[in-house]
Amino acid sequence: MSITVVVLTYNEELHLERALRSVASFADDVLVVDSHSTDRTVEIAQAAGARVLQRKFDNQARQFNWALDNGEIASDWIMRLDADEIIEPDLAATISATLPTLPGDVVGINLKRKHIFLDRWIRHGGRYPLLMLRLWRRGHGRVEDRWMDEHVVVSGGRTIVLDGGFADHNLHDIGYFTAKHNAYATREAIEVLNRRYGLFTTDGSLTGESASRQAAFKRFVKERIYNAIPFPLSSLGYFLYRYFIQLGFLDGMPGLIYHFLQGFWYRFLVGAKVYEFDLVLRGCSSAGERLERLEQLTGHRLGAASQGD
Repeated sequence: MSITVVVLTYNEELHLERALRSVASFADDVLVVDSHSTDRTVEIAQAAGARVLQRKFDNQARQFNWALDNGEIASDWIMRLDADEIIEPDLAATISATLPTLPGDVVGINLKRKHIFLDRWIRHGGRYPLLMLRLWRRGHGRVEDRWMDEHVVVSGGRTIVLDGGFADHNLHDIGYFTAKHNAYATREAIEVLNRRYGLFTTDGSLTGESASRQAAFKRFVKERIYNAIPFPLSSLGYFLYRYFIQLGFLDGMPGLIYHFLQGFWYRFLVGAKVYEFDLVLRGCSSAGERLERLEQLTGHRLGAASQGD
């Protein structure tokens, strides 16, 4: 069973060689779709034997689906891997051994992702395992067309879960972490306001059958319950739940920093941006005007996918 690994990149010279090395034992083809990096990313990818395509970036979902449509992928299976993620040797061996034995009705595989922060595995606070569908039969999977919290979804069969090491281990500092989550907060605010005002079509195809029950349940809770609570209360309540009820305090000082930043500060920031943007959108007289103003506020083109390359 042949496998193509697809990696999206922008200035990932710090991580890319490590990521590609982690899949070398089972990947028959590696496709790197680069957003015109200014560092050594492309050079590193080519030195590792990867095929490289370049396209102007608009969002993760559109970039990845463009890769599926234009990457001339001919393998039996496709894997989505972020540049700062690692497939550990035990999972690599399991993938190699398992794929040839799977019946034809298995079209998607969920992996158990762990998060490494300040060189510590964050085991608590509901952060492990995070089930993510990252490996699927060609022709059966797409990435949801969303601005944030996009998942690979499959059709035409069932999914299974594989055990083994799958790590998100970003080597940048906390300044990078907060800057990245500031950008994430803008994208998530777009999703919240689109759900509120119906400004453009979004993909809601995530279900327990198309990906994982865990992912579908978490989205249901966030969209139907969490987002209905005033954000100063919801963000604080979420942090307290993660840190005390879900035992996040057992992750030590790195855990305190991570759970506070990702479980409170980030959630509060999303709520604050929704509030800020909504103050402007409330004064608009039509959906078209709201969409135009939201594009101006966020700097994102929110209509049709970009055709840039």
